[in-house]
Amino acid sequence: MFNQPINITQRNLLLILYVVILCFFGPTVYWLTHREPKSIDAGGKNSIERRVSLGDKILVTAHDNIAKKEGVNAFDQGDYVVAQENFSLALKSDRNDPEARIYLNNTIAAKTKDPEQIGVSVPIGGDLDVAEEILRGVAQAQTEINNNGGINGKLLMVEIANDDNNPELAREIANVFVKDKQVSAVVGHVGSDASIAAAPIYEAAGLVMITPTSSAEALSTIGSHIFRTVPSTRDLADSLANYAVNTAGKSNIAICIDADAQASVSFKENFIWAVYDYGAKVNSLNCDLSAADFNATDIPSQAISSGADALLLAPSVRKVDKAVEIAAVNDDRLTLFGNHSLNTYITLEQGQNDVNGMVLTVPWYPQTKNSFTEDAQKLWGGAVNWRTAMAYDATKTISTGMASSQEREQLQQVLANPEFTAPGATTSISFLPSGDRNLKGTMIKIQPGNESGTGYDFVPLGKNDLVSTKSNPSTATTIPQSLSK
Repeated sequence: MFNQPINITQRNLLLILYVVILCFFGPTVYWLTHREPKSIDAGGKNSIERRVSLGDKILVTAHDNIAKKEGVNAFDQGDYVVAQENFSLALKSDRNDPEARIYLNNTIAAKTKDPEQIGVSVPIGGDLDVAEEILRGVAQAQTEINNNGGINGKLLMVEIANDDNNPELAREIANVFVKDKQVSAVVGHVGSDASIAAAPIYEAAGLVMITPTSSAEALSTIGSHIFRTVPSTRDLADSLANYAVNTAGKSNIAICIDADAQASVSFKENFIWAVYDYGAKVNSLNCDLSAADFNATDIPSQAISSGADALLLAPSVRKVDKAVEIAAVNDDRLTLFGNHSLNTYITLEQGQNDVNGMVLTVPWYPQTKNSFTEDAQKLWGGAVNWRTAMAYDATKTISTGMASSQEREQLQQVLANPEFTAPGATTSISFLPSGDRNLKGTMIKIQPGNESGTGYDFVPLGKNDLVSTKSNPSTATTIPQSLSK
């Protein structure tokens, strides 16, 4: 009888102790077992640092092998001999990896005294194909520069950044490059929205930015440190409008754009002015590829019912698939034209016969063999497109300018000099006072072929394609008041 109360008391004490422990430590255990790992997109300094690399991180995980991982680890530890060996091995198994090529070049440069350094910002997480096209151009130029003794005897290192084509991330990465005094200039950004967001930061800091792909006209007004190797939308749109009206003989052209992308809007505005200037008109169809209620099905029919005899598809790269949807339901009823954003593998792969015959305007096309195209074939095992060529040109522009001056402010003065020229992929590079490149676009079309592996290829227009079917009217069509500037 004496022991029973004691046992009950002991049990009660144990129960109380358990409840106390649960109250104090339970929430901590729950948090530890249920917390989410920090995303690379989370805010903070560490997040941005994980998006920038000279060779200590793999940003392009699509090209991921043991040798590349070992190279990155060795580079991070400062063991450049081992890093060089592993990056070389990585390229032997995957020659088409531009990140590994840049890291190999960086490793060799890091072993030398006082190398030069530039940055490049691309949308690895936003559009990997486009990002790699840019990186191939930068890597090819870097390889050429370093194999020829560098810049005034100093080898070139390239710091890669991933901005996902996100304007806010582009601003953060711009701040990273600006604060790093080793960075003499920046190649980038890619999308016009990202470039326009980042450009004021470079301008305020006096750091030269050369975009290889951003064509929106608004970029020209930001400041004197902002350049581009791609033609502006004005030049690209004019070339296409001239062809559509005066060669293809179209008189009423409907337009589909991505209204959320400044380059797409800019292309439309300039195309409208050019079409009216050449004596035709633009259809009243309202077609926005970024609209929440976008539906491709009825767009060609609506355009035809309102008098259109052609349709321009001018998406951003993020809306190429929507443009291809329209091509699929067009069923050859309207003649299709495209802007430079459609010069992608996706257009061919998804579009197939639906885009057969489409004519596009692009900044560059390899119509003849030269050292650039031959070197590209050797490095990457295939042909490259205009984004690679324009990125190559941007990198060569910077290296040529740095040969005269490595100081940030002086570099701007060198590039802005009306007498400045740099060797490009096929033509020399020079700039207008606005920072725009003095370059016109070229015309290509889609037709059956075997080079891309899709069954269709981009090819330059032949002589028969350029025969005019309509003379330019002596009096241009009156531009509607709503379009007047």
